[in-house]
Amino acid sequence: MIFLCMGYYNPEKMDARPRAEIEAIMNECQPHIENFYNSGEVLLDAGLDTESKSLRRVDGKIIVTDGPFTETKEMIGSIFIFEAENMDEAIQLASLHPTTQVSKGEQFGWRIEIRPVHYFKYNK
Repeated sequence: MIFLCMGYYNPEKMDARPRAEIEAIMNECQPHIENFYNSGEVLLDAGLDTESKSLRRVDGKIIVTDGPFTETKEMIGSIFIFEAENMDEAIQLASLHPTTQVSKGEQFGWRIEIRPVHYFKYNK
């Protein structure tokens, strides 16, 4: 099975910290991300920028608005896709990601959401 994971964080808490501190924490992530990649199951990993647009169809027209729009203070900071036999194995694999391995991430609300993918098409 293929799983999509979304890594969340609280941008207000991260933005409140000095840039050097955040860079040091991100550097602490590197060995964990290499371990995650070495699992051999990661198909895609992407860090996301904070800029976003929301598109929706209204009365036959496409409306574009600034985003993100969420009910929470969390923001998606990364996504990754990997293969696993089942949800239990997906949880084990996702737990290798820096989001769960770097203890300082707790103060910034780092967490991962795991979702099974119904279809996946890679078209290059």
